Amino acid sequence: MTDHLGLVGGFLTQVREQPDAPALVWHDQVTTYAELSAAVGRERERLALLGAGPGEPVGVLAAKSPAAVALVLACLTSGRPLLLPSPALADTTLTELFAQAGCRHVLAPEGEPARLLPPADPDTAALPVPAGAVLLLTTSGSTGLPKIVPLTSAAVDRFTAWAGPAFGIGPGATVLNHAPLNFDLCLLDVWTTLAHGGRVVLVDPDHAVNGRHLLGLLQRHQVHVVQAVPMAYGLLEDAARRAGAELTSVRHALFTGDAMPDRTLAALPRLFPRARLYNVYGCTETNDSFLHELAPGAVVFPPAPIGRPLPGVQALVLDAHGDLLEGPGGGELYVSTPFQAPGYLDAARHRGTFTGHPLGLDDRAWFRTGDLVRRDADGMLHLTGRVDFQVKVRGTAVNTAEVERVLQTHPAVLEAGVTARPDPLTGRRLVASVRRAPGKPLNSLQLKEHCARNLPKAAVPSELRITDDPLPKTPTGKVDRAALDRAGTPAKAGLATAEGRTP
Repeated sequence: MTDHLGLVGGFLTQVREQPDAPALVWHDQVTTYAELSAAVGRERERLALLGAGPGEPVGVLAAKSPAAVALVLACLTSGRPLLLPSPALADTTLTELFAQAGCRHVLAPEGEPARLLPPADPDTAALPVPAGAVLLLTTSGSTGLPKIVPLTSAAVDRFTAWAGPAFGIGPGATVLNHAPLNFDLCLLDVWTTLAHGGRVVLVDPDHAVNGRHLLGLLQRHQVHVVQAVPMAYGLLEDAARRAGAELTSVRHALFTGDAMPDRTLAALPRLFPRARLYNVYGCTETNDSFLHELAPGAVVFPPAPIGRPLPGVQALVLDAHGDLLEGPGGGELYVSTPFQAPGYLDAARHRGTFTGHPLGLDDRAWFRTGDLVRRDADGMLHLTGRVDFQVKVRGTAVNTAEVERVLQTHPAVLEAGVTARPDPLTGRRLVASVRRAPGKPLNSLQLKEHCARNLPKAAVPSELRITDDPLPKTPTGKVDRAALDRAGTPAKAGLATAEGRTP
């Protein structure tokens, strides 16, 4: 057993005890633990030649590949903190992030060309990296410059120790990695798997939205554990339905990161007839915090609850008046987890998110999630929206996330995004963009009637845009509402039709 060894110790143990076992699969080519260790060794030699000072972070700018995994492992096994941002970010943003973290060296994996970034502003002061930090991730940046989230080795090791046994990850287990390498989901998909001796099937980012490709990977490699955002499950379910396929090898299927559309949620038991199904809730800043397992054969009324706290996680809900909610009701969620970051690298950006107990009742480190939840009579928590998605329309409080959820319940809607724009008469007006399911008739009148049946009048979007193309996504696979808001006219946004406005 390697539960107590942590990520680095667990990986090195696998290299020693099962060197010929498969560690990675990439384009159907297998990399063994011994081969991965050799690549890690070469990268460690490169790191040693940099002349970086003790504890000085380096930047890693790479798309997913076995070579990128080896470079990250080289940093981790060398005790060298690394900043791992999304390569999809703009060059200027990347430059600013690397400068903020004090990364004098930005590396591409061995054998891959380095990306030329513009020079940093000489007035940008590097911020100190917290003691023990090993992996610096970033938030999505949907509200401006992404925040740098430093994770300590202790937090990462506690997570890998929990996640391996929780989902049966060990020698002989095969885990699909769909998320980009910079995404916190990889703590389970990639790093937990390698710490416990499993095999990681890496999805090439160039094929991540190809449902047939995903289906083929799961079938050919008899994948046991899948974790992905709802978008991936929708693509997979569509491809499997067309092929008449079931994925009987999967033992655990986890969905996380966004609301699961109703029809996709209903299809999961058929798609994974032998799997345990879970809704996982967490933030980049805290990692996984809640888990809800869907009972076999039970009727699920969407959206699925986020469930109950993981072992060691504490949670509380504050109502609209800032009072602690003890029983059923709604409010904002605060969490304190064994896996969370000590704060943002730039402490000025905490803005009350990394706090003590909001009512001063203990001395734990708490994180204010900004998520709105409802606790039912059984103590189960349900995600209902976000504080920053609350807008006033005609004087009425509207949560745009709830509007999106209702739009996604329409059988002809694959995905939806809702933004709020200034309006001289109503204060704010809601603009909804939806992607139509292939072969399904859909127009704005049908959508408006659907919304009117399920939402208050003020929450019915005043503008409805319908497209057959995927909506823009953030690097983590969520609908990019900021991009929708910037799009302007439907033609500029690339939307197929813009049919009507509500009065």
